[in-house]
Amino acid sequence: QVQLVESGGGLVQAGDSLRLSCAASGRTFSVYGMGWFRQAPGEEREFVASLGGSGGTTYYARSVKGRFTISRDNAKNTVYLQMNSLKPEDTANYYCAAGLGGGVNPGLYDYWGQGTQVTVSS
Repeated sequence: QVQLVESGGGLVQAGDSLRLSCAASGRTFSVYGMGWFRQAPGEEREFVASLGGSGGTTYYARSVKGRFTISRDNAKNTVYLQMNSLKPEDTANYYCAAGLGGGVNPGLYDYWGQGTQVTVSS
């Protein structure tokens, strides 16, 4: 069992930065692939970024590549999403996910947080 709790969302202006955090339970956190997904009202949940387990590879959606960075601190059981140059279209509820598979497919993740809202105004 893994519990995930996101934090760090809020209201920001276009061009600003925000860092989301996802605190995970479990002493085996480092073996999980981690992902960030987002969902706007009336839209499908979409992939944002992912990071494999120890020594894993990062992947980014084309819409955020170059602006967002996913990272992890295994000692703190925490994964981060640093978001720079935010745009209004980044507005969504952001979800953290963990899975032994990981990757861009949400079906490959076993655990999900409850989400944190990010709103970007222009």
